[in-house]
Amino acid sequence: MSETRLRILSSLSEIPPEAWDACAAGAAARPEPFVSHAFLQALEESGSAAPRTGWAPQHLVLDGAEGVRAVAPVYLKSHSRGEYVFDQGWAEAYEQAGGRYYPKLQVAVPFTPVTGRRLLVRAAADEAEAGTLLAAGLVELARQHRASSAHVTFATKGEWEHLARLGFLQRMDQQFHWTNKGYGSYEDFLEELASRKRKALRRERREALSAGITIDWLTGPDITEAAWDAFFAFYMDTGARKWGRPYLNRRFFSLLGERMADQVLLVMAKREGRYIAGALNLIGASTLYGRYWGAVEDHPFLHFEVCYHQAVDYAIAHRLAVVEAGAQGEHKLARGYLPTPTYSAHYIADPALRRGVAQYLERERAYVQEAGADLAELGPFRRGELQEGD
Repeated sequence: MSETRLRILSSLSEIPPEAWDACAAGAAARPEPFVSHAFLQALEESGSAAPRTGWAPQHLVLDGAEGVRAVAPVYLKSHSRGEYVFDQGWAEAYEQAGGRYYPKLQVAVPFTPVTGRRLLVRAAADEAEAGTLLAAGLVELARQHRASSAHVTFATKGEWEHLARLGFLQRMDQQFHWTNKGYGSYEDFLEELASRKRKALRRERREALSAGITIDWLTGPDITEAAWDAFFAFYMDTGARKWGRPYLNRRFFSLLGERMADQVLLVMAKREGRYIAGALNLIGASTLYGRYWGAVEDHPFLHFEVCYHQAVDYAIAHRLAVVEAGAQGEHKLARGYLPTPTYSAHYIADPALRRGVAQYLERERAYVQEAGADLAELGPFRRGELQEGD
């Protein structure tokens, strides 16, 4: 223990990529894309996640006798935007009571509601101890910054349970994920759906492309700067309408293509020789992560085709086990994406605020679990009925 120390990084450039990625990968051959040094550094270097945007890096690094044992992507936040685990109500109530909710600490991937490890421990045998030390460091960092709270969002269930044992409050929500059951084709997947749902999706896919639209999958060297230009135009158009001001700038996408092109999938829709819509996905070891979508032309069902059906096609073709298509969206249910719980853990410094939040979260967890069970019953899959002829 005398050789163990925690340090704080104000930039990922202060740690060698191989040291960070060894922790981010853990027992895997390589890290999942969103917690890799390359992805997080691209956010910082582009200025997308930076102090001026309210995301000041305060990454934790746990050093041991043989080098870096564990890391965590930590940000000092002056707002609650770009997180997808909503605590603005807590902030408003606390400030109305005379408290100061910001700054707060966020252990997260900025602007990215994908699940995965957040306490990135290098060796599996060290997870409990190193995770405990990172959590203690997070609490101490909150004290030093006089932060109201520290939030670990979209964590694994194991991390969620471990942090609860350390006094963090537990929160649940849900997303809609598609699971590959070893399908050989999209038609194999459709065969598991009720006949009426099967017909609806076939019709939806036909109509999405009926205006002479074709689909390209771009990855690796196929992703040119011209492709990024087209996608960024889609992203800005949709982002401006959805958020008012999109989170990511053009430089971020160039850095992503420069450093992680083999883990990027752009699904691009083309009509009359030009791209009119697209979706950005990142490719993990067993998961395809859908992120951003945009379009400059409006066509019925094109959003569903580019974001959901094409992701399923790609996952089947490349034997990926799961498609995570982003936050929320009950419309995904009819397309075979079923409710899946997500987990976050929250340290609240003020005992009075903590009590109020704890009571709220107890009710919210019960609601989320009940709603998830109800929604699963509404899924499109067959329940033993005889199939009609298609």
